[in-house]
Amino acid sequence: MDKSDKIIVGISIGDLNGIGIEVILKTFQDKRMLDFCTPVLFGATKVISYHKKALGLEVPVYGITSLNQLNHNKVNVLNIWKEEVNLELGTSTKVSGEYAAKSLASATEHLKEDQIDILLTAPINKENIQSESFNFPGHTEYLEANLEGDSLMILMTDKLKIGLITGHIPISKVAEAITPSIIKEKVNIMYESLKKDFAINKPKIAVLSLNPHCGDKGVIGKEDDEVIKPTIDEIKENGTLVFGPYAADGFFGSETYKQFDGVLATYHDQGLAPFKALSFGNGVNFTAGLHKIRTSPDHGTGFDIAGKNLANPSSFKEALFTGIQIYRNRNEYLELTKNPLPVK
Repeated sequence: MDKSDKIIVGISIGDLNGIGIEVILKTFQDKRMLDFCTPVLFGATKVISYHKKALGLEVPVYGITSLNQLNHNKVNVLNIWKEEVNLELGTSTKVSGEYAAKSLASATEHLKEDQIDILLTAPINKENIQSESFNFPGHTEYLEANLEGDSLMILMTDKLKIGLITGHIPISKVAEAITPSIIKEKVNIMYESLKKDFAINKPKIAVLSLNPHCGDKGVIGKEDDEVIKPTIDEIKENGTLVFGPYAADGFFGSETYKQFDGVLATYHDQGLAPFKALSFGNGVNFTAGLHKIRTSPDHGTGFDIAGKNLANPSSFKEALFTGIQIYRNRNEYLELTKNPLPVK
């Protein structure tokens, strides 16, 4: 493969009946995007053409059967299936989930083999994608199982990065999952990611409390005083700038989050509800901690607006640019640290 110096972005097309393909096409309507990267959509040209016609979008695509045929000046579609696929835009079907999984699996395999530089994932439906080969709550867990490293889901904008200590688990299981080991692991992943992926030399990290008002000295709950705070104090002894726990309502209401480079929420909605209220439509989901780079938009399949030409591509564009910047930052960090001077 005659690879140019442009970054190759592999794109899994998500649920075939959702808005994923729409935001992909709208992103690359602007031909200037091809100055920044070489996109490769993992799917089938027939599926992409169906969406183009339904949406009235004129975006030229270049069908290939191997990355050896990659055209660095085109929107490439790697045909990974030949059969006809029945599409029902706006409807969750087993078929659309099955082919979303095929797209993701192929893109992930190419990422593992270094045939693409970044993985950008369009939204999947977590219910219809389930099968014997895909038995995961979402992208993050699937990628952690198939790539090297331990993952941390980070929802981010330029000014706000929120990671999740626990991810896609029932709220009834959160308290027992908040252990010193998982707190240390997630703080370390975020700390290293802020340094390597975002070029922040000495990151400041805040950890949110599990209970309202940090447990009110044990009146509401003891986890903050007995588990979270002692663990934070222990981590600090290593020189890591980590602080908390902070009660989430006051932390966001008073804009205290602006004083930190990263925030760790104890559970999914504690972090994602304020994040989406502050930045929905312009945020990015980044899977930190893995040896490969994956980003995605901060929204779902949007079945209610699929096929109506109403989807906003802003978050997908941000996910694309974020992946490119992380790739550059990570390579620069590796270059700067590969031959350190010996300590005398």
